[in-house]
Amino acid sequence: MSCQRTLDDIITTFLLDTCRLGPQISKHALKAVLWCDDITTVHPEDDQETDIIPLITGSIAEFYIEPMLPHIGDIDVMHHWSTQLTIPQGYPPPTQLPAEFSDYVQVCEIVDSHLPGYVYLVLHYLLTYCTDDDKYNYFKEDSRQC
Repeated sequence: MSCQRTLDDIITTFLLDTCRLGPQISKHALKAVLWCDDITTVHPEDDQETDIIPLITGSIAEFYIEPMLPHIGDIDVMHHWSTQLTIPQGYPPPTQLPAEFSDYVQVCEIVDSHLPGYVYLVLHYLLTYCTDDDKYNYFKEDSRQC
């Protein structure tokens, strides 16, 4: 009985020491959510089919880091269009995408440039959603538009 009790105590101590509770909502995380809400209400004037997909990135999203000073913090909010996707050069185009993407998606490849820290985005594929098999079919673009 005492051996079982000791094992239970060891496991409980291990879990309490290594697992943490989910992060509490902070002022900075709330601001990031509000920024995402503002971004998603914007539509391009010429295309009402395109949506903006916001992403909360950086230290708030990845590490749950609280700023060192209470009035200074960074909120990284990025966004992309629901009709565009970028993949590394040489990778095959995806056949499935999350539901927030449109039925027609332009896929660009990331191509290294001659300048350090800069890349070219070259239009390489057009994905079209097929409802029969719930997958995207791709067509190669020959324009090589950057």
